[in-house]
Amino acid sequence: MLSAATQVAKALGLLHRQSVIHRDIKPANLHQGEDGVLRLLDLGVALSGREPESQRTLHAGTPSYINPEQWGFNGKAGVLGHDGPVELPDAQSDLFALGVTLYQLLTGKLPYGEVLPYQAGRYWRDPVAPSRHRPEVPIWLDHVVLKAVARDKRQRFETAEELLLALERGASRPLTAPPATPLMQRDPTALWKLALGISLLFNLLLVYWLLFLPK
Repeated sequence: MLSAATQVAKALGLLHRQSVIHRDIKPANLHQGEDGVLRLLDLGVALSGREPESQRTLHAGTPSYINPEQWGFNGKAGVLGHDGPVELPDAQSDLFALGVTLYQLLTGKLPYGEVLPYQAGRYWRDPVAPSRHRPEVPIWLDHVVLKAVARDKRQRFETAEELLLALERGASRPLTAPPATPLMQRDPTALWKLALGISLLFNLLLVYWLLFLPK
């Protein structure tokens, strides 16, 4: 597993240094040959910077592996589609997709659930640590994967080399886990929901007092 992840990170580093963005990293596009070398397949939607603008702005790739910014979610306000413009794919998009791929290979699940082609991504919660699904996953790898798929772009790896270094260092120099997203960022309406809940509880207590307590 780690060998596959490091090979993909190295391959992405080579692509990104040539200003090429794959845009569709996922398990189905990884192939390990008989020589043990893992290869990236399907560059059909890749960007090189020389394609027309219509192709660069095309919402391509597999929805479940697309980073939040391409859906207009930047991790600051927590309201999908209302907190910023849709961003074009970049090198960090590939690294996010690799993080989702690694999460899926480790756990058999997707960090943010499956997104169907006619849907938009949903980023209402922080991903569950892989070790919660598979206890044998080491904590240091938990932290690497969670950093790779963090909701907030600022908490993720910026380059393939940074991700590769974290994988190679492993438990010898572990990363710290990304901080949990505050409730108000996950759900800006949380304060109103709390106020409504308190109001309902107060009214129920008032009704009980008026109807059942002795006069």
